Amino acid sequence: MKNYLGFIAVGVFALLAWLSTGLYTVHQTELALVIQFGNPRAAVTEPGLHMKMPWPIQNVHKLDKRVLNLDLPEEEVIAQDLKRLVVDAYARFQITDPLRFYQTLTDTNIARTRLQPILGSNVRRILGSQTFAAVLSGQRAELMRAIRDGMNAETANFGINVLDVRIRRADLPAENSAAIYSRMQQERVREAAEFRAQGEQISQEIRSRADRDVTVLRAEATRQSEIVRGEGDAQKNRIFAEAFGADPDFFAFYRSMRAYEGALGGDNTTIVLSPDSDFFRYFDNAQ
Repeated sequence: MKNYLGFIAVGVFALLAWLSTGLYTVHQTELALVIQFGNPRAAVTEPGLHMKMPWPIQNVHKLDKRVLNLDLPEEEVIAQDLKRLVVDAYARFQITDPLRFYQTLTDTNIARTRLQPILGSNVRRILGSQTFAAVLSGQRAELMRAIRDGMNAETANFGINVLDVRIRRADLPAENSAAIYSRMQQERVREAAEFRAQGEQISQEIRSRADRDVTVLRAEATRQSEIVRGEGDAQKNRIFAEAFGADPDFFAFYRSMRAYEGALGGDNTTIVLSPDSDFFRYFDNAQ
């Protein structure tokens, strides 16, 4: 009886040991392949607890199910208009078929090594068929989609899907950029000088027009004042003539009194005249 119980305990222990080596878990972010003697036997895409055969010996190779990044070193591209571009791009891809991925690329490090030249060749092919202005315009989104589609066409047997391709930067080389910036600066200086010259010309035109208007206004005002003054003098002469015609003696007396007032107005005025001068005729004759 004791030997029988011992055999049972050994059997249970062996079963538990067999189960412990045959069970494995797959996380939500993982894909798994069951490998036997280097050959894949099963692909597991669902997360959870799974079982493999402990004998013959089977291993579990896990792959990342998440979206993976592929960086491309800066590529120099010659555009259609023969302008050199320095392009910095990256791609996002995801493993969709773990079995085919393992058979063609094995792991993500090898996958990145294999995919970088494919991304670079598509970047050069697509951007090289466009002008520099088109790469920098609103067509960039369409060009990135074309690069993505080109990569998917070349990697259809790799068990991956290229989700997106983005161009971080597409610019001229540093030496070309410096020359362009210098030329742009000179162009802006030239435009500023042209604007200043145009402003000065407009200012001179405004000043000349204002001076002309002032001269015209002054001439018109002078003409009007002369007309008014002439009319006033004519009115004055008419009144004097009427007064003279009404009473010549009184008019002559009045004119003489005004002349005395104007000539002898100061305190130290000295006038040298003959006593019988006509200027003093009203001093000798009170009548």
